[in-house]
Amino acid sequence: MDSVLVRYHEIALKKGNRRYFTELLKRNLLAAVKDLGPKEARSLPARILLTFKDDVDEKILLQRVGGVFGVANFSIVERTSRDMDVLRERILHSLNGSRFESFRIDTQRGDKTFPLTSPEINRQLGAAVKEKSGARVDLDNAEFTVTVEMLPRDAFFGFNKIAGAGGLPVGASGRVVVLISGGIDSPVAAYRMMQRGCRLIFVHFHSVPFQDKTSQEKVRRLVALLTRHQFVSRLYLVPFGEIQRQIVAGVARPLRVVLYRRMMLRIGEAIARREKAKALATGESLGQVASQTLENMAVIQQAAHLPILRPLVGMDKQEIIDQARRIGTFDISAIPDQDCCQLFVPKHPATKARFRDVEADELKLDVKELLRYGVDNAASEEFTFPRDCLPNS
Repeated sequence: MDSVLVRYHEIALKKGNRRYFTELLKRNLLAAVKDLGPKEARSLPARILLTFKDDVDEKILLQRVGGVFGVANFSIVERTSRDMDVLRERILHSLNGSRFESFRIDTQRGDKTFPLTSPEINRQLGAAVKEKSGARVDLDNAEFTVTVEMLPRDAFFGFNKIAGAGGLPVGASGRVVVLISGGIDSPVAAYRMMQRGCRLIFVHFHSVPFQDKTSQEKVRRLVALLTRHQFVSRLYLVPFGEIQRQIVAGVARPLRVVLYRRMMLRIGEAIARREKAKALATGESLGQVASQTLENMAVIQQAAHLPILRPLVGMDKQEIIDQARRIGTFDISAIPDQDCCQLFVPKHPATKARFRDVEADELKLDVKELLRYGVDNAASEEFTFPRDCLPNS
């Protein structure tokens, strides 16, 4: 196959801004397949036709196009002549013994000068498919659909529709810094933010040399996997162990985790401003762990001025795990590691922190110096799809 017919849904509701969203989706589609020899991404009514210079492996196309946010569904299609006899012959040949009880022909006539109307094309092709397959025509609930596109220079046909990733094209909603650990939650939060059109900058806090480098290696793998959705990513690796050590040395145990989180937000916000990002995102889910009670979250977020986005806040753990499995991050996240959140954690952390108590403890710390230390010592790494994001690449 040398072409893909992409359909979108949410973009079609944008009215006056539709062209902006469709052009962004076209750009992202071309980025997803740039190493496969794309020829063009052509706008059609409510659809985009992605064509290639040569045939491309169908499995690769399914993976690449299926991972582009903004795609509602798509079909792998074949280019052929507009001659009805040739089109009919190619469709029957491509059925190749396929078995189905019911079918329908769905024709979109992009070239209104073509002598046959869409219903007439449907009838002629439907009669041939019915004779060859013995299946019945069902216009409403067909088991099998033949999609036909009649364009000025060529015709295209394909079979059935494959579900896409949905959402909005990455880049449509601005830049967001996401705090990513090696755990299960934050990669899912990152995925959901990209699905809403956000371009992400990743920030990971590690505790080397107090702990090993496993969490960093996991996060690199997670960012590489997620980069297939936004094609270019930057990951900041922030040394947080020394900051934690100074907090432990300066304050009593119960509020340490809250203080850790507040410092993470401050550092994340400083990086966000450097990257011209408009918000921070976290993998927090209300009530999941001690630091994620409503009282603690309210106190923690006061450390930052940018909006804090929490796409998982109303999800339970099993829902998050299920989505992690669907998007492919679970197996990486499940690898045991030494996460910085496990370092110097008190046995009984505060679950209902009060701002005045937190503020009093922070007066014992040189917060500005800790912030400067975290930002100045952060290392950044770049990821590009597909170069850094495919197995053995």
